[in-house]
Amino acid sequence: MEQSTSPHSSRALTEIEAARYIGMSRSFLAQSRMDGNRDNRTPAPPFIKIGRSVRYLREDLDQWLNNFLKLEHLGQNCANDSGQQARPFKPDGVV
Repeated sequence: MEQSTSPHSSRALTEIEAARYIGMSRSFLAQSRMDGNRDNRTPAPPFIKIGRSVRYLREDLDQWLNNFLKLEHLGQNCANDSGQQARPFKPDGVV
């Protein structure tokens, strides 16, 4: 009997599952992997390689999403509670 896998049960997501999970396109994920983090662009979520396969860990995607400011309206100042400008996401250990 074939075992079905649900994207909600797997810790490591494929590119398609990750794109759906974060609400971005597959091309965004592919481009951000190739270009890395660039000025004035949405930062890339962290990913891992297992052999030739690219995977995104669910906890990394959750942390990546949590690093974006939550706005009430588009005219809102993009500063956090301490009054500092928001910084792009940098994975642990990256300076």
